[in-house]
Amino acid sequence: MRFNVAAAAASAALLAGGVSADDSQKVLKDESSSSTVAEAATSVSPAEIPTFTPTKLKAPFLEQFTDGWDARWKPSHAKKETGPDTEEEWAYVGEWSVEEPVVFKGMEGDKGLVVKNAAAHHAISAKFPKQIDPKGKDLVVQYEVKLQNGLECGGAYLKLLRENKALHQDEFSNTTPYVIMFGPDKCGHTNKVHFIFNHKNPKTGEYEEKHLSAPPTAKIVKTTELYTLIVHPNNTFLIQQDGETVKEGSLLEDFVPSVNPEKEIDDPNDTKPEDWVDQARIPDPDAKKPDDWDEEAPYEIVDEEATMPEDWLVDEPQTIPDPEAQKPEDWDDEEDGDWIAPTVPNPKCFEVSGCGPWTKPMKKNPDYKGIWSAPLIDNPAYKGPWAPRKIANPDYYEDKTPANFEPMGAIGFEIWTMQNNILFDNIYIGHSVEDAKALADETFFKKHPVEEKLEEAEKPKPEENKPSSPSDLKFTEDPVTYIKEKVDLFVTIAKKDPVEAIKFVPEVAGGAAALLVTFIAILASLVSGGSSPAPAVKKAAKDVKEKAKDVKDKAAEAVATGTEKAKEATKRNTRNQS
Repeated sequence: MRFNVAAAAASAALLAGGVSADDSQKVLKDESSSSTVAEAATSVSPAEIPTFTPTKLKAPFLEQFTDGWDARWKPSHAKKETGPDTEEEWAYVGEWSVEEPVVFKGMEGDKGLVVKNAAAHHAISAKFPKQIDPKGKDLVVQYEVKLQNGLECGGAYLKLLRENKALHQDEFSNTTPYVIMFGPDKCGHTNKVHFIFNHKNPKTGEYEEKHLSAPPTAKIVKTTELYTLIVHPNNTFLIQQDGETVKEGSLLEDFVPSVNPEKEIDDPNDTKPEDWVDQARIPDPDAKKPDDWDEEAPYEIVDEEATMPEDWLVDEPQTIPDPEAQKPEDWDDEEDGDWIAPTVPNPKCFEVSGCGPWTKPMKKNPDYKGIWSAPLIDNPAYKGPWAPRKIANPDYYEDKTPANFEPMGAIGFEIWTMQNNILFDNIYIGHSVEDAKALADETFFKKHPVEEKLEEAEKPKPEENKPSSPSDLKFTEDPVTYIKEKVDLFVTIAKKDPVEAIKFVPEVAGGAAALLVTFIAILASLVSGGSSPAPAVKKAAKDVKEKAKDVKDKAAEAVATGTEKAKEATKRNTRNQS
């Protein structure tokens, strides 16, 4: 019944404005259709939300944060080392919790590890049941990240820690040795998916971080994102986001510093000889300035051949007092001084070549040559660019299998972030690409479509086909917007220039739009009230004249206000020029 009331009232309004019955029905039909489609697209039924079931897959390490998680994971409260130049001392005070997501929950009963504090340092780790040695095998690292509050500045990456008998979870910190660091990190303009591995120099025994030279961009969204790293024994790797490959490369070619140093290096003891000539071209020493070269000649000279145009008005000034300006009625000569009309460009000057005193124009001097300089010639003593000689690199080595990472004994999250409620879930560390994909099929690929639908439902609905300006509006396409925009535009212009308002929006000045405004307002009240159709339409027709009069009065008030403001502006401008 409520829809029928709205339809009747709207039809009456459109007909009263001179719109045909067919057009009025088309408007209502389009409104109803778009509303129904929008509701269908954004609804998520309980039946669409899957329920979490623990996986039966096995892996060297697989974590879904089921019961007993706190026996496997241990927070750290160590001090964070900041270096000798920093007096500040940070502690890992951030708290952790295992809970279901609170934003776009796409699966019932699916819990994850959650960062609970904003602007805090967090550290937590879990030891592997036994060490993971990737030598000669595929290494697959996969986990989910859900940025429930977004990510403006902070990390959401994980670390695979080096197997170490001295590894104490209580002391896990930024200095704990790790083998691989992988995952998203964003702060300001920096936004990337880290892939860093620590490589041991076989000669010195020292470790050096190798950073992916062109990392992919992280997805900063509130839906769950799946990050996968796969490293093959042949030293190739790939990074996937949501199951799609976003980066492929080689450990030997795509990291800085490179895994293997150069075979030869510059001799640090070699220096450029004093007589070495590396200037390829020099001024010709035999060249001489020509006798007729005049460096003093100006760039431009007066065009003596120019004549004044026949229509040039020498006796006409370029500006004249504004003939339409009038001394304000409230002008006080004693207080405001002598009134002088503001000046405007002389209209006579626009009809001819120019006004006022005429002078001959300037032209380019044909004798201008500028400062003389000798032409350049090839330097006969040129020896080419100097470079130090090469010597064998005493630190050279060749590691042909950097994919043989050192054994790993634990996983840890050691991060600082300005946003809380970052959720980690469904972690897979192992050697099977197929099992990692199967786990994603059981979890991520079931809940992610639901989360995307929930996210879409929360977005504000854009106004389809919204005209770029009031002039582009059509009444039959959107009567409510048509009337509102026209009236608002008229009032806005009238406050500054009432004459322009009447010229630009004649619909409002004529009063026709006022009638339609009345009916649209009635339509809105009927939709919210839900009364019967017939009385509502009769009441709308009865109140038309009164409502139309109110709108006309407002328009008249806007015109009056605009006129007063125009007078005041003229007075201020005139005073400023006196």
